[in-house]
Amino acid sequence: MKLLKRFIVYYKPHKVIFTLDMIASFLVALIGMGYPIITRYMLNDFIPNKKLELVIICAISLLLVYIIRMYLRYFIQYYGHIMGVRMQAQMRSDMFNKLEKLPYTFYDEHETGKIMSRMTNDLLDISELAHHGPENIFIAGFTLLASFVYLSIINWILALIIFACVPFLFFVTSHFRRQMRKAQLESKIAIAEVNSSLESSISGIRVTKAFTNTKKESEKFEKTNEKFVKARSSAFSAMGKFFASSQFITDVFNIIVLLVGGIFLYNEMIDIADYSTFIISVNMFIQPMNQLINFVEQFQNGTTGFKRFVEIMDEEEENIHEGSKICPEVKGDISFKNVSFHYKSSEGILKNVSFDIKSGEKVALVGPSGGGKTTICHLIPRFYDVSKGEIDIDNENINEYTLESLRKQIGIVQQDVFLFGGSIKDNILYGNLDASEEELIEASKKANIYDYVKSLPQGFDTQIGERGVKLSGGQKQRISIARIFLKNPSILILDEATSALDNTTEMLIQNALDELCKGRTTIVVAHRLSTIRNANKIYVISDGEIKESGTHDELIAKNGAYKTLYELQFRDNNEKAQLKLHEQLEISR
Repeated sequence: MKLLKRFIVYYKPHKVIFTLDMIASFLVALIGMGYPIITRYMLNDFIPNKKLELVIICAISLLLVYIIRMYLRYFIQYYGHIMGVRMQAQMRSDMFNKLEKLPYTFYDEHETGKIMSRMTNDLLDISELAHHGPENIFIAGFTLLASFVYLSIINWILALIIFACVPFLFFVTSHFRRQMRKAQLESKIAIAEVNSSLESSISGIRVTKAFTNTKKESEKFEKTNEKFVKARSSAFSAMGKFFASSQFITDVFNIIVLLVGGIFLYNEMIDIADYSTFIISVNMFIQPMNQLINFVEQFQNGTTGFKRFVEIMDEEEENIHEGSKICPEVKGDISFKNVSFHYKSSEGILKNVSFDIKSGEKVALVGPSGGGKTTICHLIPRFYDVSKGEIDIDNENINEYTLESLRKQIGIVQQDVFLFGGSIKDNILYGNLDASEEELIEASKKANIYDYVKSLPQGFDTQIGERGVKLSGGQKQRISIARIFLKNPSILILDEATSALDNTTEMLIQNALDELCKGRTTIVVAHRLSTIRNANKIYVISDGEIKESGTHDELIAKNGAYKTLYELQFRDNNEKAQLKLHEQLEISR
C-alpha cells in the first residue's frame, strides 16, 4: 500500500491527461458493447421481421461509432504514452537528484552500470505500467462487469455457470504469478550486471588494447551475458506456464458455453437467436480476462522496477547529519582532534590522529600507500564523516556547517583528474560557473594552459572527448588547476597531483601549483619528496597513525622513517633502505 501511494504521487501533475485518458478508455469499452447488443436485436427482430432499413441504420451507426473509437484509441495511445514518458522523466530527475546527494560510501558499494540500469531499463518498465496499468484495469474491469450483466440478461443460469469457472482461473494465475515475480527480479539484477560489465569494459578499452586482453574482456562479458540469458530463460519459463495455463482455462470457457448452451438449446431453455448472441457475447467476457492476465507481466515488470527505484530513493542522503551554519570565508586554521575513521566493511583506517595547521601554512603528508593520507584529505570536505573525534576549521567543528558552504572553501587537485565531456571552457568554468571571460583567461594563464589553448583552432571551445581523452595527462592536470584558480578556495588539497607526470611536465605544473598555493592553507599528499622540502611541516603517516612530524631538516636529523623514504628516492632505491624503512615503521607501531 505504501508503494502504491508513492507511485500515485507521480500522477498528480498529470491529472487532466489522466482523467481524459480514463474517460476515453470508458467510451472505448462502452462502444465495444454495441456490437453484441445490435446483433441480438437483428437476430431476434430486424431479420425475422425483414426490417432492412433498421439493419442498414445499425450498420451505419456502428461505422460512425467505430470511427469515433478510432480517434479515442489514438488519444489513449498518444497522450497516455506522453503521460507515462513525463512520469518516467520526473522519476529519472528525482533519481538523478537523489544520486547527487548520496555519500561517497554509496558509490564505494554500487557499480555505475548497475545504477544506470535502474535509471534506464527499470524506469522504462515503470513508464509502461504508469500508462497501461490504470487503463487496462479500468477498461477490462468495466467490460468484464458489463458483459457479465448482459450475459445474465440473455440467460442468467448459463452466465452463472460461466462465472463459476473464474475462481479456477485466478487460482492458477496467482500460483504462477509468484514464480514470475521472483524470475523478473533475478532478470533485472542480471541485466544490471550486464550493463555494469559493459560500462567497465568500454571505459577501460584503452587498457584492454594496451595489454592485448580483448579475449579476457570478452570472456568476462560472456559470463555476465550468459547469466542474463539464464535469468531471462527462467523468467520466460514462468511466463510460459502462466500464459499457457491461463489461456487453457479461458479456452475451457468456450467449451462450456458450447456444451451447456447446446443442452439448453436442445431442451428449449434458450432460443437460437439468444444462443448465437450468447456465443458472440461470451468473448466480451473472456477478452477482458485475457487482457488482465496479459497485464500481469507488465505489472510484474513495473512493480519490480519501482521497488528498485524506491530502494535508491530511500538511501540515506549525504546531508543527513549536515549542519545549519553557512561556512564563511575562512582563514584556514585546521585542527584534527583524536580523529579515527573506518569504512563500513573494513577495520580502522585512521587511529586517534591529531595535528594542527595554521592559516597559510603548507603541510605535507607522506608515507606508504594505504597508510591513510588520502583518507585525511577526504575527511576535511566531509566526503566521509569521522567515526570518532573532531575536525575544526577556524576553531569551529566542520559538522556545524552546511556541506555546500564548507566545500566552497576547499579546492582539491587529484592525481586522477576527471574532466567532463565537452569543451575546455566548460571544464575550466566548472570551478566558477559565473566567471567572466577575463577571469577564465586569467585562470588559464596562472595554470600555464593558456598558450596551449590559444594554439588550438577552436581555442577554449575545443572538444576534449569523454573524460578528456584527447588531452595529455599534463594538459588535463593544468585544466583542473585552472578551475581551482576560478574557485579561489581558502584551503587547498593536493592529493599526489603530479605523481603520474614526467619530470618535465611536473616542473611546469609545479610552477602553477606554487602559484595556486600562495595565500592558502595547503595540504600536500606527496609521493615525490623533492616537491615538499619547503613545507612548513611534514607528517609521516603509516597504518592510520602519525609516525613522525617536523620540517624536512628536522626529520632528516631524526634519522627515522622519513629519512629512509628520502633515501629510497634519491639513492637508486637501495634495497637496504627499503628494509630499514620497514623495520622503523614496525618499531614505531
